Formats: sequence, structure tokens, C-alpha cells
Amino acid sequence: MDSIMQNISIWISAIRLRTLPLSISGIILAACLAHYNSVFEWRIFILALLTTLSFQILSNLSNDYGDGVKGTDNEDRIGPERAIQSGEISPEELMNAIKLNIIISIILAFTLIYSAFGVKHFLLTIFFFSLGIGSIIAAIRYTMGSNAYGYKGMGDAFVFVFFGLVSVIGCYVLFAKQLDHVTFLPAFTIGLLSTAVLNLNNMRDRLSDKKSNKITLAVKLGEKNVKIYHNILVLGAIITSGLFGALYYTSPYNLIFTITYIPLLLHLKRVNGNIDPKLFDPELKKLALTTVLLAILIGIGHLLPF
Repeated sequence: MDSIMQNISIWISAIRLRTLPLSISGIILAACLAHYNSVFEWRIFILALLTTLSFQILSNLSNDYGDGVKGTDNEDRIGPERAIQSGEISPEELMNAIKLNIIISIILAFTLIYSAFGVKHFLLTIFFFSLGIGSIIAAIRYTMGSNAYGYKGMGDAFVFVFFGLVSVIGCYVLFAKQLDHVTFLPAFTIGLLSTAVLNLNNMRDRLSDKKSNKITLAVKLGEKNVKIYHNILVLGAIITSGLFGALYYTSPYNLIFTITYIPLLLHLKRVNGNIDPKLFDPELKKLALTTVLLAILIGIGHLLPF
């Protein structure tokens, strides 16, 4: 029994539970906006959550595999020990898990798209099915393979597009069957903060990544410029969310999300004054949780009574 529980614990660690709330923050926000516009459906919401979680887990397992077999996850790395790095999961076992997760992701994505559009919206069905396949490929190719884009400083663009634009705007379209301008600024906000979370992770691992020839944007920018970039991401999110609050204001409740500006600004103060990469790890958790909270409060702020 103990060995079974230990094995489960190992796989839970490989899935990286702490990354999952951030991945669904855009889905929750899109669902709230859909509810506000009277197009919300529980079935689509639940399927969207499950599909997004499957994509994130696939990404986490693939990242562990890619960095593990390339030797990027080694003793120089500051963050939590990964599955292959620890030796508790073999590359073969992890690859089998990745293959199984791909099948689950395809099934969930197909079910979600069919539930949302059926046969009445053929072009949207084709577009979202292509988007789903693209999401799966992007999740796998981040660190896996000889041309992994995460090793070429392109991970930030991936996170901005999929965690922000696709997550918020794409999910809203699943509900409404059309684009709506109300989703654009929130999508940029969540995309910028999600990118900031990745950037902070890369700031923490910058020296070990450079040593392993993993050329992230943090490695390219260097210690000083990457902090400037981080400030642009976080302050950009504050500006886009503030514009959203001003342009779509109908009630003081709409602005409840602005309380998250306090931890965001304190976060920037700590990052700007920090010179020890190890201290970026606790900031990672705080920034991710603040991003989730911001997404929820933007959504809830439009559902509270006027």
C-alpha cells in the first residue's frame, strides 16, 4: 500500500499541481463574461476546464521529458526536482504517460468542440479542431525534440497566445459562437501575467539554463534587461485591466479586481531589489496565485449585483 501511495505521489509531482490553477484562470474569466452576456453553459465550461487541464498536464510531462533527456534538469537547477532528474520515473515511463495524455487531450478537445458547435457551425468546428491539434503540438514541442522552441526564446510568445488569447477569447467563442470585444483586454491581461510567471521561472533558472544551452528569453536579455522586461509585463497587465475597468464600467463592483494591484506592485519591488535567483521561486507561487485571483475578480466583478 505504501509503495502504491508513493508511486501516486511521484506522478502527482510530475503533473505539477501548482501550475494547474494558472492554466484555467482564463477559462474561469471567459465563463464569467459569458454568464454576464447570457450565453453561459455548464457543459461547455466543465469540458473546457478538463480540456485545458489535460493540455497543461501534457505540457508539464513533455517539459519534464524534454529537459530531462537533454540534461537541462541537473544539480545546477534551483527549482523543484523533476521526475526524470530524480530518477523516480524513467524516460520510457514518462513517454508512455505522454502518449496516453495525448489521446485523452484529443478526446476531450473533440468532445468540447462538438458540444459547443455541433454541425451547425462547421467553420468554427474546423478552426477549433485545428487550434486543439496546434495546442497539443505546441505543448509537446516546447522542450521536446531538436527544434524545441522553448530553447530558442519563444516560450513567452506561446504562453501569451495560449494562456491569454486562446484561453479567454477562444473559450468565450465556445459559449457565444462569435467574437466579442469585451474579451480582448482581459485576454491581454491574463496573457501578460502568465508570461510574467514564465519569465520569473526563467529568471530563476537563467544561469543553469545558459550553462545547459537552453536559450530562453531571460538568457538572451541578461540580468538587467530581463527585469525591465518583467516590469513591462506586469505593468502592462495593470494598464490593460485598468482600461477594461474604465471602458466597461457599470458598477463599483466591476473594479474589485484592482485590489490585486497591491500584491503585483509589491512583487515588482521585491523582484527589482533581488539579486539571488533562489528568491525568485517563492515569488513564482505568489505571482501565479495573484494572476488567478485577478482573473476571478474581473469575472465576478461583472456578475455581482449592480
